[in-house]
Amino acid sequence: MADIYWVVGGEYTDTEFREIAGGGAEERHGPFEDLAHARAEWATRSMKFVDSAFVKYRIEHSGSHAYWVVGGRYRNTDFVDIENGEEERLGPFEDYECAFKEWRAHSMAKVDDAHVRYRIEQA
Repeated sequence: MADIYWVVGGEYTDTEFREIAGGGAEERHGPFEDLAHARAEWATRSMKFVDSAFVKYRIEHSGSHAYWVVGGRYRNTDFVDIENGEEERLGPFEDYECAFKEWRAHSMAKVDDAHVRYRIEQA
């Protein structure tokens, strides 16, 4: 199966992000054949509504590839040389949303350390 990405979301009734304001279905933008284009669309839509707590978009993926969260603490903010010699690899995760949740948890746990960075990679 080919990889296909969608940007899904909209304005919700509250910050639980379960029900679209005014009823109806979530917006679906795409399909995108690669994650880079889906991320660009997600960023455009998310930044447009950055000041609205009830607006949220996510990337949905269908395909056959696993995702990994990769990173750790680097020697400096060039993020090339890892401090302990080897990057952490967390996963695999079967979909982007699961990997994103793990990425967010690890990133937020070290948000005050400028030398820590994690990214999501597709296997």
